[in-house]
Amino acid sequence: MAGPDGDTSCETEDAAEAAGLSYVSEGEPGIARHRQGKGFRYVRHDGRKVADAPTLKRIRTLAIPPAWTEVWICARANGHIQSTGRDAKGRKQYRYHSDFRDLRESAKYEHIMTFARLLPTLRGQVAEHMAMRGLGREKVLATVVHLLESTLIRIGNDDYAKQNQSYGLTTLRDRHVAINGSELRFQFKGKSGKTWRLGLKDRRVANVVRACQDLPGQDLFQYLDSDEVQHSVSSSDVNAYLRNITGQNITAKDFRTWAGTLLAALALQEFEAFDSEAGAKRNVKAAIERVAKRLGNTPTICRKCYVHPEVLSTYIEGSLLLNIKEEAEDELRQNLAQLRPEEAAVVSLLEARLRKISRSDGLRDVDRRDAVASPKVRRSSTKHRRRKARPNGDNVLPS
Repeated sequence: MAGPDGDTSCETEDAAEAAGLSYVSEGEPGIARHRQGKGFRYVRHDGRKVADAPTLKRIRTLAIPPAWTEVWICARANGHIQSTGRDAKGRKQYRYHSDFRDLRESAKYEHIMTFARLLPTLRGQVAEHMAMRGLGREKVLATVVHLLESTLIRIGNDDYAKQNQSYGLTTLRDRHVAINGSELRFQFKGKSGKTWRLGLKDRRVANVVRACQDLPGQDLFQYLDSDEVQHSVSSSDVNAYLRNITGQNITAKDFRTWAGTLLAALALQEFEAFDSEAGAKRNVKAAIERVAKRLGNTPTICRKCYVHPEVLSTYIEGSLLLNIKEEAEDELRQNLAQLRPEEAAVVSLLEARLRKISRSDGLRDVDRRDAVASPKVRRSSTKHRRRKARPNGDNVLPS
């Protein structure tokens, strides 16, 4: 069974254990929230009022919105889910333990590196399917995936389209796209009411989209099965197609996460060198705003969800100003020949950065063990490491 994040319960339980937490569910006894005057009181499952300071402090730290109803709060401070509730629109919402969030964020960005390395295979398969005759399932799904990458439009959700009249690629209507020769003009209301207006010049895509518009019905992306019966494309169809052609758990959202990371790295390279930490932070803020505009997000969401944190950290430390060509040439020799040069450079940067962090974590573990065994050995080994590390310098990426 899938959990709130689309993971199976086994995957979530493994993640909770890896984070050193207890796997919990709202089916177990917890703490309820009841309104009291202008505030709330909290009651345990046996009817006792929560009065101890540590638990009340933990609840306040969760910052559960006052508008939430059906609030459940985990009785255990180390539960991987700390609270659940329903928002003003009746949607189920979750508050996770900070350690669980950190682990999931780390896993997300490890996954995006896998995605980047799969791009050549994915693009090759998409191009092959787009070249097929007719308007079959694979051809239309390949066209949607091509548009996911080239436009960065969200995949779309049927519930959002019905409830909010906000659209993504799989929920677009015929009226949302105008075609003139090989040019396409998209205009529609996206998530959070943002109006999207963008153009694309691509004869292959224009031909497929025009053929889709000629089919009966208002849904833009439809395909014909072997019996010439037409079917509308769903986000589930697209994600299943991506898993099938890559053999990995790739989803439509991965395109936007990778694009956010790539665009942020390229935007930061365009700024002049900074001479202070304040200058670096101003440049980061400007780069995030630029990427957020491209993705149709707020800068806060963009930074939190779509940009690999190591891109920003490396820039602030003065190491991000890459020679794209040199980095790319190095990576081309390592079987990334089909990635675009700027993509190969960013993959190289992040892998080098993560290797450096991994080595540092390993050295810290050695230090801790040495400290228990012998303080003198610890000091000696640390001095030796400093001598070895000095040639690289603080702001030079390891090879």
